[in-house]
Amino acid sequence: MEQGKKASIGLFAVIAGLTGIAGYHWLRGLPLGVDSAVYRAGALAVLHGQPLYEPLLALDPKSALELPFTYPPAAGLLFLPLAVLPAQLVWLLFAVGTVLALWSVLRRLSGTEPVLLLGLLVVLEPVWRTIGLGQVNALLMVLVVWDVLPTRDRRYGGVLIGLAAAVKLTPLIFIPHLFLTGRRADGFRALGAFSGASALGALILPGDSVRYWTSAVVDNRNADSVGWVLNQSLHGVLARFGVTSMAWYAALAALCLLLGAVLVREFHRRGDPRAALLVTAGCALVVSPLSWTHHWIWVVALAGYLAGRWAALAGVAAVFTGVATASVPEGGSRELSWNPIQMVLGNAYVLAALAAGAVLAVRLLIRSPERGRTVPDQLAARP
Repeated sequence: MEQGKKASIGLFAVIAGLTGIAGYHWLRGLPLGVDSAVYRAGALAVLHGQPLYEPLLALDPKSALELPFTYPPAAGLLFLPLAVLPAQLVWLLFAVGTVLALWSVLRRLSGTEPVLLLGLLVVLEPVWRTIGLGQVNALLMVLVVWDVLPTRDRRYGGVLIGLAAAVKLTPLIFIPHLFLTGRRADGFRALGAFSGASALGALILPGDSVRYWTSAVVDNRNADSVGWVLNQSLHGVLARFGVTSMAWYAALAALCLLLGAVLVREFHRRGDPRAALLVTAGCALVVSPLSWTHHWIWVVALAGYLAGRWAALAGVAAVFTGVATASVPEGGSRELSWNPIQMVLGNAYVLAALAAGAVLAVRLLIRSPERGRTVPDQLAARP
C-alpha cells in the first residue's frame, strides 16, 4: 500500500475514532473532558486566589464530576491559559494535543510514519479513555520520550522530564532512569528543572504548596477505590485478592523496581534504549499506588516499538482493548468475590506487564553468552 494511501486511511481512522469517542459519551449521557475540566477549574482557582486543594468552585456539577485537583501547584500555574477558554474547547485542545503527542511517540519509537498505526490504536482503552477524559498523560509521555530518546543536541537533556514531573509526580521515576543509563548530567538537569518549577509554585502559591507537600500529596481520599478494577496497579491487584498489608505491597514493589533497574541497565548496555524506556514506564505503572487504566497510555509507545510485528501487536490489542477488564463484576467491593478466571481477566494489564518483565529477564539470562554485544550486533550476526 502506498505511503500516501496509508496516511489517508490512518487519518480517516483517527477522525472517525475521535467522532466515535464523542458520540459514545453523548449517547450515554457522559460528560466529555472530566479531567480537562478539573485542570481548567484549577487554573480558575489560581486566577481568583481560591485554594487549589479544596472543592473547586469553577466545576459545573451538571457537566463534570466534582473531582479534586491532585497535581502539584506548578501544574496550576501551567494550566492558567485554560482559564480564559470554555470547558468544551479545553477538552478539544487536549484531544487534538493527545493525538499529536501519540503520533510523535509512535514516530520516535517506530522510526516510521505511524498515521495508520495510530488510527488502529484508537480502539485501545487507554487511548479512547485518555481522549474522552481530556487527560494530560499523553502530553507528559511525549515529553519523557523526547528527553529519553533525543534525536538532536542533548545540551538540555533532562529538562523535559523535570518539567513533566513538576506537573505530575509519576515521571520522577525517569530521573533514576537517566542515571542508570549513564546520563548523569541529564539526571541532574532533570532534578534542577523539577526543583525550579516546584520552587516557582511555592513562591507564587505558598499556601497551596504547603498544603500539597504536607498533606494533599498523600491524601487517602481514593483509599476506597484501590481495589476497583480500573486501578491496574500492583496495589490494586493485592487489594482485589484481599491483601491490605502495606508491607506486602512495599516488598513486591521494591522487587519489581529492582528487576526493572537490572533490565534497564542491560538493555542500555545492549544498545536498545527504547526497550529500556518501556521497562521504566512499565515499572512506574505497576508500582504506583493508583494506575487507572488511562494511565496505561504507554501501550502506544509499546506498539511503536513492536511496529511491523503484527502477531505481537495483536497480543497487545487483546489485552488493552479493555474487553477483559470490562467483562468482570466491578464496584461495591464485588472485585473481592471474583473467581480465578475473573481474577486473571480483571488484572489483565498488570499481569501482562509482569509476564513481559519475567520473559525479558529469562531471555536476557539465556542470552548471557552474548554479553558485551549490542542488539544490532546480535542481529547482524544471525543468518
